[in-house]
This record gives sequence, C-alpha cells and structure tokens, in this order.
Amino acid sequence: MIVLKAVKSSIGFGNQSKYFNWPYLTIVCLCFMPFMSPAIALCVGLMFSFLGIKHESIHCYTSKILQASIVLMGFGMSLTAVISASKNGFLETAISVTVVMLLGIFLGKLLKVEKNISLLIACGTAICGGSAIAAVAPILNSKNYQNSFALIVVFVLNAIALLLFPFLGHQLGLSQETFGNWAAIAIHDTSSVVGAGAIYGEKALQVATTVKLIRALWIIPLSLIVAFMNRSGEKKSIHFPWFILLFVLAIVFANIFPTYQASYEHFSWLGKRGMLIALFLIGSNISVGEIRKSGVKSFALGIILWGVIAVGSLFFLIY
Repeated sequence: MIVLKAVKSSIGFGNQSKYFNWPYLTIVCLCFMPFMSPAIALCVGLMFSFLGIKHESIHCYTSKILQASIVLMGFGMSLTAVISASKNGFLETAISVTVVMLLGIFLGKLLKVEKNISLLIACGTAICGGSAIAAVAPILNSKNYQNSFALIVVFVLNAIALLLFPFLGHQLGLSQETFGNWAAIAIHDTSSVVGAGAIYGEKALQVATTVKLIRALWIIPLSLIVAFMNRSGEKKSIHFPWFILLFVLAIVFANIFPTYQASYEHFSWLGKRGMLIALFLIGSNISVGEIRKSGVKSFALGIILWGVIAVGSLFFLIY
C-alpha cells in the first residue's frame, strides 16, 4: 500500500507539475526490473537532484517505503543466521558506539562545531544515521538548521559509502560475512547498509541487514543517556523504531511456519524492490545547495568520525 501511494503521488495526485511527475513514475517502475541495482537506483536519484527534477510530495513516503521493505525482507531470512549475526556483532557495536560518541564530542569542540550538531553527527555515525538523528533531535531541542546540517552530512557520506564500500570489499578480498558486519558498523544509514550488502552478495545482505537493525536498538540507551546529560526538568519523548520489532516478528513467523516458503520469497523480493525505490528517492532529495550550506567544519567532523569507525572496525573484524 505504501509503495502504491507513492506511485500514485508520482503520477500526479499532488501539487507538483506533471512535467516532474512522469520521470519519477518511470524510475519507480524500472525499480521492479531485474537490471536495476541499488547503485543504479541511487545514482539515478542523484542525477535527478543535480538536474533539478524534484517532486517534494513523494519524499514523505521515503522512510515508510524503506521500513516496509526491510520488514518484508525479514521473511526471507534464517532465524539461526540472525541469532548468530546478533551475537557476533554485539561487542563490535558496543565498542564502536562508545568510541564514536566520545570522539565526536571531543572533535566537535576541537573544530568549534556547534554542540548540538556535533552530538547529532556523532549519533548518526555511531548508530543508524538519520533514524538516530531523528530520535535524539527532540531530546536536544535542536534547531531545524542543526538537524539539517547533521542529516546532510550523514546522507552525503551514505551515498559515497554505498558505492565505495563494495569496491573496497572486493579489493581487500573480504568474505561475505566480514563485509556484512563491516558495512553494518561503518555505514551510517540502514538504506545504504542494505544497498551495499545487496551489491556485495546475498549472504552479505543478510548479515548487514540483521546486524544493522540490532545495532539500531542502541538508539534507546543512547537517547536515555543524552536525555540525562541534557535534562532541564521537562520530560522528552524517545522515538522507538517500531519497524525493527516487525522485522524480527517477520523472521520468527517465517521460520515457525515454513509451509508458506513460496509466499515468503515473494515478500522478500518485493522488499528488495521497495528498497531500490527508497534509495532512488533518497538520492533525488539530496540538494547541492544544502550541502554547501552545511559547512566545511561539519563535513570535516563527519568524515573524520566515518574514517575512524570504518578503519577501526575493519581492523577489528580482520584481526
């Protein structure tokens, strides 16, 4: 239903010009074709952005499409593999989250980046990109421009990671499992983690998706810590990513009732196609003008943190 609503919006059920609607509809339809890959979907989206082809109303569906796609992909995963990946990735996650948060605070002061921007970028880098930023922003009472700066830095680095990580993984000869763990730890947003895993291989996709979603649960303790450190007497809500629970339930259901395996394969396929649509929408929503406004220091902070977690986690996984 979510995908259909987005398609309807792209056809012209919004306030945008039809001139800009048909290109979106065409790409959304092509995302269901076998030749469309995560890298191609993202690159086409970026091309739309650079050419100024925009459809604002459809972008409100991006997060919902991505979350629904992840849940559907859960039907195609093995419960045993999920448990194994969760156990193997716990220690790496605990260490990386702690190191990135402390380093982000220190570098933010060193580079004279605003406190809230530093914390938001550190949270996005440490856990799950835009989702972590969205969860922590209300707790910090951060301003809109601060949220935008952090999101832009994370989204741009995500786009680079989606293309760069699979290339580096092949050059380094990483196994499917090692790459999946590395991508889940070192790439910010769930969408790019899933995309990079899909490019690298089926096993890498399963490991990367599972570890990343388990990693996303760290939003809860991190949000509590941030709320405690920034308490001012008022209660602040924590936005729990409920789609993670649905993802787990989908895996459990598929493994308890294996009779419907043929249907599960269809659900998993639909989830992968939906993920391509989400990546296309993410790419098309990146603005060059907003990237420039976000500032050199904010990008420097994001790049340094990203470099530390990418190199550090890879070393940890290999050795």
